Amino acid sequence: MDLGLSSRRALVMGASRGLGRAIAAALAAEGAVVGVCARSGAKLDTAARELGAQPFPGDLSKDGVAAEVVRSARRGLGGLDILVVNTGGPPAGIFDSLDDEAWRAGFEGLVISAIQSVREALPGMRAQKWGRIMIVTSVTAREPIPTLAISNVMRPALHGLINTLSKEVAMDGVTLNAVMPGFALTERIVEAGFDQAKIAEQIPARRLGKPEEVAALAAFLASESAAYITGQAIACDGGLQRSI
Repeated sequence: MDLGLSSRRALVMGASRGLGRAIAAALAAEGAVVGVCARSGAKLDTAARELGAQPFPGDLSKDGVAAEVVRSARRGLGGLDILVVNTGGPPAGIFDSLDDEAWRAGFEGLVISAIQSVREALPGMRAQKWGRIMIVTSVTAREPIPTLAISNVMRPALHGLINTLSKEVAMDGVTLNAVMPGFALTERIVEAGFDQAKIAEQIPARRLGKPEEVAALAAFLASESAAYITGQAIACDGGLQRSI
């Protein structure tokens, strides 16, 4: 299936590894001109080289950096058609273990960075009457997971942003959607020491997802065929969510 992404210009954030890198690879495989963003210079340069992408370094947890990365990508790529906001998960913790600083950091890193990057990308997309914006969230936006208090609170805010803003820009040919991964086998899962067998028991598919499976969903949402899908939050979780 031709997704119609040849020569489309895409920026994928958090793309030095994990889901971000998989999404960048999927878009590049479809012929898109890809820019990748991450805070780590060496890892970012390696990912960019291996993906044939342009690197745009930046620490998205810092105020104003997300907007500057989008501006840099727009200059470097000659415009921007696709934006994938992917900032990774905040530190784990239950409510009693989290102070005000942790909550503020989570808000800045997850919500404010998304707002700033989307605000910067939208004018150009609206002017050209074509754009795809995706925010990688989590199944915690629908069903809270114990010990992930910050994520449980902040991710639903991103869904509110997507649903609200999608109504304002649909007439301009711009779509906004959330991609909700469940448990995907990324470096973060391995490094955190999660019991993969125990997690798999909770998933109807009885396995963790592959980053490439989440990336396939993102690539489709970026496509010409997905032009009528907007304001949605779509899970890729092996059936983990129980809610309707």
